[in-house]
Amino acid sequence: MTRDTEIFDIIRRERERQTRGIELIASENYVSDQVLEAMGSVLTNKYAEGYPGKRYYGGCEVVDLSERLAQERLKQLYGAVWVNVQPHSGAQANMAVFMACLNAGDKFLGLNLSHGGHLSHGSPVNFSGLMFHALEYNVREEDGRVDYDQLEQVARTEHPKLIIAGASAYSREWDYERIRRVADEIGAIFMVDMAHPAGLIAAGLLKNPVKYAHIVTSTTHKTLRGPRGGVILMGEDFPNPWGKTTPKGEVKMMSAMLDSAVFPGTQGGPLEHVIAAKAVAFGEALQPSYVDYQKQVQLNAAVMAEAFVDKGYKIISGGTDNHCMLVDLRTKFPDLTGKIAEKALVAADITTNKNMVPFDSRSAFQTSGLRFGTPAITTRGLKEDMMPWIVNLIDRVLGNPEDEQNILKVRQEVNAEMVKYPLFAW
Repeated sequence: MTRDTEIFDIIRRERERQTRGIELIASENYVSDQVLEAMGSVLTNKYAEGYPGKRYYGGCEVVDLSERLAQERLKQLYGAVWVNVQPHSGAQANMAVFMACLNAGDKFLGLNLSHGGHLSHGSPVNFSGLMFHALEYNVREEDGRVDYDQLEQVARTEHPKLIIAGASAYSREWDYERIRRVADEIGAIFMVDMAHPAGLIAAGLLKNPVKYAHIVTSTTHKTLRGPRGGVILMGEDFPNPWGKTTPKGEVKMMSAMLDSAVFPGTQGGPLEHVIAAKAVAFGEALQPSYVDYQKQVQLNAAVMAEAFVDKGYKIISGGTDNHCMLVDLRTKFPDLTGKIAEKALVAADITTNKNMVPFDSRSAFQTSGLRFGTPAITTRGLKEDMMPWIVNLIDRVLGNPEDEQNILKVRQEVNAEMVKYPLFAW
């Protein structure tokens, strides 16, 4: 068979791009070589609709072992009593929860997308906003933190069937206990989407939502440092979809509904090569060295946020408890949009993404903010002493975003430094 030189040249170019630049997108990370190896394995050849021991195809006895191992490692990692490792993404994990717990048109409550929430938590262009009645709570304008008073007020007035905690651009710890009390009061299901801080939670550096929520979803990439995919978890205490709390420890009914919502409800055959890679990542997260890694992620983020503040930028909520931060550009560069800033930084081989800030004066296509995160650069080996250096480079670019010579000089400095931090063993 003739080698596909065209696509493999594209892959080579992407490998070079990742190697030469500074990766600051909060939802990205670099997986280990053994995660890459599992994803590229012969398991991709196996069709395995159904679940271990209950497949619709023969020849699944080996992939059953792999999927069961992923399940057991994930349970151990978060103290869950039931998990599903088949969702292809975090959004599909969320969709499965919606299908299991709600009927079309039912009310649910999530964080406003423009205040840091996620697309699948009620955006009008997403399944969550198209099929269900999305209600929202915000962050407070004065301090950028979740307005729990507003959340409670909306919950008590509207009686949603589901309340979601979790975000794509929120840098603070969550008050899971308070939200659970409100959910219990109104007979709602409390769901946490822990996709962004999942790795920090696994390392015990942030509160574990499995102890507080009825259902938890997550991606397996981002801070968790696994392959792109999703999971669903449950602890011991949850209500059924009709508002009555079941006895503690009884998960059979809801787990069956969630399993059915994943397959055949929203997906066909699982990606067994990706599930094997998830198992590898969960195993890595159970190692003592993983805690040290996550501590460095958190420290790097705190130092980076402080460096931005020292340069005159506004960080939404004033700092960070996790791996990310949201920068409001208007305090230092009132006329600079996130779109222009992102383009200039990418040209300098510093990758980030434009992001709306709470109470933004611009659209989602322009934005007034940038989102930064430290998982990928920490995986690469950068320590806290390098964070002010990175922020200084960013500031130099944003101060002259149209100056091509300035951008070229910054890019050369970035490339020269990143050579010292090799990424791939093969």
